Amino acid sequence: MTTLSVTGHMDLADETVPLVRAALRELLAGYEPGELVGVSCIAAGADSLFAEAVLERGGRLVVVTPSRDYRDRKVKPQHAELYDRLIGAASEVVVVPFDTAGREAYEAAGKELLRRADRFVAIWDGVPVQPGGRGGTAATVAEARGAGLGVDVVWPSGATRA
Repeated sequence: MTTLSVTGHMDLADETVPLVRAALRELLAGYEPGELVGVSCIAAGADSLFAEAVLERGGRLVVVTPSRDYRDRKVKPQHAELYDRLIGAASEVVVVPFDTAGREAYEAAGKELLRRADRFVAIWDGVPVQPGGRGGTAATVAEARGAGLGVDVVWPSGATRA
């Protein structure tokens, strides 16, 4: 069994979505469907694209939700249908023990992704953490690398953020 956790940008440009989908298909093709577990917070953008690709490959999806109120307070209407579909397809849903979504809850969710991962997938433009910056994709990549996890960066040629 191989467990891949994901981190990535929410603000992918529309024309970047099919590029990332194709790159994820290619990356995940190297894993046997019955041996693949994908762990994602299923936020809009990278997290959901990864979750869809894991399910398409025949892998098992584990969803990590940052707080009990995350769905009601943070999931935008345009993402709600996909979010609900992915929750329904998950073999396990882990709710980080916070009542309210916020920086502390997101950091705890990130630690849960790290704890579960054999490898990390980063749908990331490669821009490093800014001085004094916390959280976000770059910080999660740095934390994964610092923990000794291998990180597969997915950022296809021509990819941009919105």
